[in-house]
Amino acid sequence: MTNTRDLTGLDWPSAIVGRDHVVAEKVWKALGTVQDPELDEPITDLKFVTTVEIDRGEQGAEVSIRLRLPTYFCAPNFAYLMVADAYDAVAALPEVARTSVRLEDHFASDEINSGVAARAGFTGSFPTEAIGELEELRQTFQRKAYLASLDRMTKRLAADGVEFDAYTSLRIGDLPSGLETDSLMRRRSDVGLPLTEMSLVMIEHDGEAMSAERLPKRLRFAKSVRVSIEGNGIFCRGLLETRYGDDESPGTQSGIGAFGGADLGMPTLRRES
Repeated sequence: MTNTRDLTGLDWPSAIVGRDHVVAEKVWKALGTVQDPELDEPITDLKFVTTVEIDRGEQGAEVSIRLRLPTYFCAPNFAYLMVADAYDAVAALPEVARTSVRLEDHFASDEINSGVAARAGFTGSFPTEAIGELEELRQTFQRKAYLASLDRMTKRLAADGVEFDAYTSLRIGDLPSGLETDSLMRRRSDVGLPLTEMSLVMIEHDGEAMSAERLPKRLRFAKSVRVSIEGNGIFCRGLLETRYGDDESPGTQSGIGAFGGADLGMPTLRRES
C-alpha cells in the first residue's frame, strides 16, 4: 500500500527521509533544468509539473511525473520537447531506475506520451505529420533566449553607469556578478558561444562581433525579443490559471480530482506505509 506526502513535508520516518527525500530533491532539481522552449522558463516555475511520485523499486527509484499545459491545443512540437526533456533529465539521475512522464489534458497527449516512452523521437511519434526532428526549432528558441538575456544584461550595465560607447569592447570578465550575468552565461553556453573572461560580450549567436554601427539596431531587436518572451510568459500563466484555477478557484477544467488533491505545481512523494 502507498500514500502520498508533499515534498516539502518533514514528517516522514527517518529511515525514509535519508533516502527518498534526497532522491525527490534531485528529481525536482532535474525538472528545473527543463525549459519551455518558447518562454525560456523552467517548467517547475511555470507550474507545468503537477505531480512527481517516487516508488522504491528493486533496482532503484521509480519515478512517475505528470505534466500539464495552459491550453488543450498548445503546439505539439513544444509539448513534445518538454515531455522528452523531462524524461531525459530525470532518467539521467543515477538513483533513478525507471522514469515515466505523462502529459495530460492535451489533444496530442497519447502520441506524445507513447512516443517519448518508446524513445521514438518526434517523427516517430507523429509519423504522418512530422517532417523532421526538432533540433532546429530548439536552436531557434535558444538564440532568442540569448538575445533576451543580452538585453537584460544591457539594462544592468546602464543601471551601473556603463557608457554605451564602451559596450563593444566589454569582455565577460568586465561584467558584474549577479543574475543577469549568470543568465547570459547559461544562454551563451546553450548556443555554443565562448565563456572565457576575455570573450567579447556583444556578439551574435554565431560568434560575430557586433560593430559600433550595428549595435544599436541589434540591441533594439534584442529588446523586442525579450518583451515578446516575457509577454508570452504572462499570457500563458493567465491561461493556466484560468484553466486549472488556484487555491480559491477551481478553474474551467481543473482535473484536480484525477490528482487526488495533490498540490498543483509541486511534486508529491509516494512511499510505502
